[in-house]
Amino acid sequence: MTSYDTASRQVPRAPSSGGAGPLAVPLLPEPPQAGRADIVSIAAWLVVGTVIIGLLYYGQDVLIPLAIAFLISFALGPLVRVLVRRGMPQVAAVSVVMLTVIAALLGLGLLIASQVSVLSAELPAYQSTIRAKIASLGDQMEGPGVLDGVFQTIATVQEQMTTALQGAPSGAADPLEVQVVGDGPSPFSMAVAWLTPALAPLATLGIVVVFVFLVLLDRGDLRDRLIRLLGGNLHRSTDALEEAGKRISKYLLMQLIVNVTYGIPMALGLWAIGVPGWILWGTLAAIMRFIPYVGPMLSAIFPLALAFAVDPGWQMVLMALSLILFLELISNNIVEPLLYGTSTGLSALSLIAAATFWTALWGPLGLILSTPLTVCLLVMGRNLPQLAFFDTLLGSTPALDLPTRIYQRLIANDPDEAYDIVSDAIRETGLPVFYNETGLEVLRQASDDYHAQARVEHRLRVADGMDRLLDDLREDHPAPDMDATRPARVACIGGKWQVDAVSAEMLVHMLALDGVPAIHCPTGAVTARYVERLELDGIDTVCLAYFSRDPDIAVRGFVRRLRRRWPELRIMLALWNAPEDQAGPDRGTALGVDQVVLSLSEAAQHLVLAASPDMALAAEALPGDALPSDEPERLTVLARSAVLDGHAREDLDDLAKRAADVFDVGLAFVSVVDADAEYLVGQSMDLPGPRTDTSPPMTWLPRTGAMAGHVVTTGQTLVVPDSDRDARFAGHEMLQKWQGRFYVAAPLRTAGGHVLGALCLMDRAPRQIGDSELDLLDRIAAEATALITREDPVATEPRKPAPAAPRSVLGQRVPD
Repeated sequence: MTSYDTASRQVPRAPSSGGAGPLAVPLLPEPPQAGRADIVSIAAWLVVGTVIIGLLYYGQDVLIPLAIAFLISFALGPLVRVLVRRGMPQVAAVSVVMLTVIAALLGLGLLIASQVSVLSAELPAYQSTIRAKIASLGDQMEGPGVLDGVFQTIATVQEQMTTALQGAPSGAADPLEVQVVGDGPSPFSMAVAWLTPALAPLATLGIVVVFVFLVLLDRGDLRDRLIRLLGGNLHRSTDALEEAGKRISKYLLMQLIVNVTYGIPMALGLWAIGVPGWILWGTLAAIMRFIPYVGPMLSAIFPLALAFAVDPGWQMVLMALSLILFLELISNNIVEPLLYGTSTGLSALSLIAAATFWTALWGPLGLILSTPLTVCLLVMGRNLPQLAFFDTLLGSTPALDLPTRIYQRLIANDPDEAYDIVSDAIRETGLPVFYNETGLEVLRQASDDYHAQARVEHRLRVADGMDRLLDDLREDHPAPDMDATRPARVACIGGKWQVDAVSAEMLVHMLALDGVPAIHCPTGAVTARYVERLELDGIDTVCLAYFSRDPDIAVRGFVRRLRRRWPELRIMLALWNAPEDQAGPDRGTALGVDQVVLSLSEAAQHLVLAASPDMALAAEALPGDALPSDEPERLTVLARSAVLDGHAREDLDDLAKRAADVFDVGLAFVSVVDADAEYLVGQSMDLPGPRTDTSPPMTWLPRTGAMAGHVVTTGQTLVVPDSDRDARFAGHEMLQKWQGRFYVAAPLRTAGGHVLGALCLMDRAPRQIGDSELDLLDRIAAEATALITREDPVATEPRKPAPAAPRSVLGQRVPD
């Protein structure tokens, strides 16, 4: 019998010709040394970071002029492009802009110099006032005080210690000090000593001017070289450079406007108060605000000191101080939010850390450049995956997404903070959207971690925390009063786990907000006794909710027992974790249920339609034959355009083909809605359907039920990511005929605000579309409207999603 040694992990092996014994072979491979690899990677990053910081420090003589030149070129670039677009050669445009800026700076310098010379001549006249005020302050501070005894004791001890250390004085006289006096420095050496400190700034200024001229002169070549250095994805590198250029240009422009709107009122206010040199102090205040944090405080010292010297009393000082505080409040709380917008861009901690870092490396110039340089790093981190850690370190957006933040607070047993986060999210999106997109994702994460990572304590915290959240949300968002005589005909049951039960409670609350009474049945082990205890008499529809990725066996047993007890019951199965390709009618049939849904919104739509079809159609579907309030005027504009007579047909066909190519969809078309029909006046491909008798013929659809009618009625973009999952359009005749599941339609809005129709995209596969893509679709729809009406395109407003709550209270505002 062959023995097996578990200690040495040997396996028997047939003896070789040499008669060797058994060979020890490990049954399991040794785990990879991940820790050692991580340490090596961290060490490599530390070495790289040290080298980069060293290069920044020792190369500051070259890098500082380059950084200043690039930032100035960002600010002047738009002016150069405007001149070039108007036909001026590139060299001439750069020269004109540079000379204008230099002339403006020279004029500003002469103004400041003249103001300084006038003040220097007047300062001796204020000496008597200064002496009188200082003497007055000294008189007020004389007399016995609380700490006089302490100071006297310290002085006595210090005197005694000095005497003890020096010893007794000797009788010998101290030797005289002999100093050799030469002829003194030569005039040439004195001139060099005076000029040397001034030559370095002048040389730096000259280098900056040359760099700015070269950068503006050949921006394209420099951009190509930067893209080559960044490497990776060409699209992301291009987006990163474009976003960095736009954000820095707008930041500098907005900063200039903010500073000017601060400096002018400052100068006028100081003039009204009577402070001399008011033009100088207003100019200095505008310039010093380019220095973060300390600039405004430094600029306030000079006018306050001069007010102290001029006025024998304290009225002028107090008025100047009140003026500065008032302007700071107005600038920080009104002007900056109005110009910068609501985006914070950078967190307060990252700005302070960046200011400290760049100041330690490059001194005062580093402090001035810290914010623009940090914005550049932030933009690079948002667009380049290899630098994504910059976005996490510097950005003001939360490091964790909203569902993960809520889930983490529940794990940490902090339901109060989780409720605060939930309340902020609901204020932005509304409760149903929160339940469908965020609440369901929180439960999905809890379900995924149930067996993998969560401990028993964590599971209990999440379950208790979600119960508390739901109780608070039901109290804060009560359902409208419903007819007490109207019985509940919908029951929602969690399939197996506590998270299933919580999702069922969310669905019950959503239905109550829509005016549909529903009940929640407790979750339990699916046994015959449990089914008998369910109170489902009078219930028409039961929704079974599951987060399990493989619930088929449990579902079949549950459905079988329900069918046996209530044969006429309609059963809806909610699979919150199932992929879309596994939630079709075939799976529902195999499991014995009437319908399979994947989201809370889809389940609510179907249940609302089943409970109250008329109300659901009026609130959700908006029938295609519903008339907008401006229907007569809209039809007049449509008839005047003559688009139904074939006007601009070829151009609209080309535009539809371009839209289909840009958005990579199977079909795009331009449709207008007349009094009785929807006409396709431009399409990327031939479509089946009835045709008009015009030349060229156009495909048309009845207006009743037309999907473009929704856009005309509401005036809003219609987005249907998946028609099979949308109760409003499931089984729609047009979508079935043209085999479309994804549908989006942007309104064709005229300058007068009338919606003539829609630019529509359709595809066979479901998909999502973001705000940036919808903005582009709006622009193409504006071009289509211009072709129809023979007018200039109407400018469209970009969509601005609600900004994420910053992770810190304070933050530097940076333009989007």
